Amino acid sequence: MHTYIGGHQAVHHLDFVELALGTPVELWLGVEGETELERAARLDAARDILSDNPNLPDDVSRIAAEAIEAYVPELFNVVPLSRPARRRQSMSGKGAAA
Repeated sequence: MHTYIGGHQAVHHLDFVELALGTPVELWLGVEGETELERAARLDAARDILSDNPNLPDDVSRIAAEAIEAYVPELFNVVPLSRPARRRQSMSGKGAAA
């Protein structure tokens, strides 16, 4: 089964985030090993996007809250693990007074 959003195929979970934001996730989070020049350019581009779309942070927060609310049952489907029985060490032969 394939998932398409606005004509774009979403293959990975980050694809959904990218399609919701309209920008690559790396623009906001950065990439490992980026140079200072790359970081400065990335942050400059992010500032430009935010100045053109002042509601973007609120929209992203709303989308995240809606996604969390929609998947709460799966997110909090926690099953307690049983604890193994504790073994008691015997005191015999350990120098106990008789």
